[in-house]
Amino acid sequence: MHSYMAQTWLKMWRENSDELKSKAITWRTEPTIHRIERPSRLDRARKLGYKAKQGIVVIRIKVGRGGMRKQRPVAGRRPKHIGVVHIKQGISMRKVAERRVVEKFPNLEAMGSYFLYKDGMNIWYEVILADPGHPAISKDKEMRGKLKAFAK
Repeated sequence: MHSYMAQTWLKMWRENSDELKSKAITWRTEPTIHRIERPSRLDRARKLGYKAKQGIVVIRIKVGRGGMRKQRPVAGRRPKHIGVVHIKQGISMRKVAERRVVEKFPNLEAMGSYFLYKDGMNIWYEVILADPGHPAISKDKEMRGKLKAFAK
């Protein structure tokens, strides 16, 4: 069942389906960090440890695309050596998205994240978070093991 879901998402990305475009239109109007009821890609969420139980939260985050911007130097330079363009970031946008979500929800731990969609301006990811203090999580041996593995 989950492999069928993965194939459906791959097909939608390949064809740039109208359904995905319409979802992106609604996602653009939402806040940058937005809590959602259930994951959009259940197959990926389950692989990361998602379970439909209390103490687990799914967040959709929008991250801006494009290279890093650097201020132009004040003193004179040859245009080639100004060093303003072609500056790359050291970490992936997925890691940036995870970090921003964890900063917003300091009491939760990130279990992982996955790609949803990208357009000309933004990339959307979903991040799975778990509350280690919640009884439903702390009593579940499997969840405790996963949280310890992600903490390292």
